[in-house]
Amino acid sequence: MAQHDHAHHEDHDRDAHHGHTHGVVDPSIVSTGRGLWALKWSFVGLMVTALFQAVVVVLSGSVALLADTIHNVGDAATAIPLAVAFWLARRPPSRRFSYGLGRVEDFAGLAIILMIVLSAAVATYEAINRLLHPQPVTHLAAVIVASVVGFLGNEAVAIFRIRVGRQIGSAALVADGHHARVDGWTSLSVLFGALGVWAGFPLADPIVGLLISAAIYVLVWQSARAIVMRMLDGVEPAALDEIEHFARHVSGVEDVSDVRARWIGHRLHADVSLTVTPDLSVARGHEIAREVRHQLLHHLPHLGSVTLHVDPTGAAGEAHHRIGEHAHDGLPPHTHH
Repeated sequence: MAQHDHAHHEDHDRDAHHGHTHGVVDPSIVSTGRGLWALKWSFVGLMVTALFQAVVVVLSGSVALLADTIHNVGDAATAIPLAVAFWLARRPPSRRFSYGLGRVEDFAGLAIILMIVLSAAVATYEAINRLLHPQPVTHLAAVIVASVVGFLGNEAVAIFRIRVGRQIGSAALVADGHHARVDGWTSLSVLFGALGVWAGFPLADPIVGLLISAAIYVLVWQSARAIVMRMLDGVEPAALDEIEHFARHVSGVEDVSDVRARWIGHRLHADVSLTVTPDLSVARGHEIAREVRHQLLHHLPHLGSVTLHVDPTGAAGEAHHRIGEHAHDGLPPHTHH
């Protein structure tokens, strides 16, 4: 067979051999639609929670609850850039953006991080100001109820966002879900500030506000690390292991090498070199590559596309396709990699 046979199948190829299709409806459209649906309802849930807390803040003057309310409003607002990213990701690839606009989701993730930092800064300022200028906190029972409501609302949104984010492979949506989960626990911490005030320690309220701010900064670091890793084409090693495992178990594949993958938005794109016996025809090599792609699409739900390079035994991988140093047409000695 040919020394190096490229078999690249796009998402809209029909797998006629197995009697069904992959990608008749673009999976990225389905997943972004589900992401938009999750964002819409989590936004509603968080805004209702924040509005209830805002009423109690006005009545009680609790700075800890104010910090938590600001954070909840900010958390709800993070749905906006992410929704814009999901909407743009639904646009088909073009000649200028041949991979589509999935990368916008990473920029939305950075916008989310910046919004979280801003909410933490406001909460920190309010807590320090209250420490320096103490004010009485009233309606403690209402503050306690508002903190419990904040916890329940955020936990429900966290479960919702994390579950959908993992289903569609969106790191930004999962990060937003973890953000909501931390918000829930910080909401519950407001309860302890109210109990401290009730026990005769008025500074408990701004101290809890500072602790909430510190928790937000920890969250920023964790979320930013996940988003930046994807922007740098980082991928979980377990994903590469899965690709290699399922490709290796297809009949006709002698070996698998040079496995690479990267995320574009919430779709994983892979590049794999397959080794087959050298006496196979190009058509048979193509069939093997097609079956590898079929198995990978079945077992890796976030896989958007895969490029398969079919090589004969003894010439597998990029190392065997590099051109050594040479000279021609009067050019100085050079190599091609």
